Amino acid sequence: MHQAVIDLLSGAEGAALNIPAIAQRAEVNHTSVYRRWGSLDALVADTVTTRLERDSPLIDTGSLRGDLLAWAEAGVASNRTPEGLALVRAVAMSMPISGRARAERSQHFQRRMHSIERIRERAVTRGENPPPLEQIFDLLIAPFYVRALFGIDLPATGYPRLLVDRLLGEGTTPDTT
Repeated sequence: MHQAVIDLLSGAEGAALNIPAIAQRAEVNHTSVYRRWGSLDALVADTVTTRLERDSPLIDTGSLRGDLLAWAEAGVASNRTPEGLALVRAVAMSMPISGRARAERSQHFQRRMHSIERIRERAVTRGENPPPLEQIFDLLIAPFYVRALFGIDLPATGYPRLLVDRLLGEGTTPDTT
């Protein structure tokens, strides 16, 4: 099902993303999709979260800086692909309005936040002092997703390192080449 979502978003049909089209692409009955996910937004959120977990695994490098850098590099690499960009934009376009739908979406993205929390927990175990989760979100995660949403190209090199340096207070100058 996830691959059907990605395929449709990445192709010319992406503008017409809906559950019947996804079900047809996946060769299942659309009622099965509604039973499992309940809504298009929940399916898209699950697809994005699952893809992020696959493409940005939690690598234990032995240091907070190394873990964050490895995670950010994988996330940036994913956002450089047409499929990754399509998924980020699909999430933005399908922002739920109702409180119930927002709660469903939040459950899917909480899986991703728990992944980042595990990086923090490993750092504490090693005696490091990681920044709060909210700060990681604001200074490391948000910048490259905002760029993806607005179609702003990522710098050719060094962007994950720049973000991690800023987050950890090791200011560097960006490579704008």
